[in-house]
Amino acid sequence: QVQLVESGGGLVQAGGSLRLSCAASGNILSFNAMGWYRQAPGKQRELVATITVGGSTNYADSVKGRFTISRDIAKNTVDLQMNSLKPEDTGVYYCNAVRYTAGRSYWGQGTQVTVSS
Repeated sequence: QVQLVESGGGLVQAGGSLRLSCAASGNILSFNAMGWYRQAPGKQRELVATITVGGSTNYADSVKGRFTISRDIAKNTVDLQMNSLKPEDTGVYYCNAVRYTAGRSYWGQGTQVTVSS
């Protein structure tokens, strides 16, 4: 069973930075893609950023230029560096991993990010 464990959330003032980390129980290169999603209160879960096994990245327009997704193969983690945070970035951030051939999508338990104005 794949387990994803997020860490690094917290409370930060607008303009500040946070770094989220997702530790996987399986080799991160065994997944076709991994990514970060977020869900604000009363809203649907939305994509923040993804990274494929080949290293290609994709970002939501709202975070482009502020957030960076990366992976640390030695540590077996996928990280999200968040700079210039805004109150609208507040939400629960979830790590996701997918295996297309198996038709499986895995989720972590989420980590809370709160940006105060």
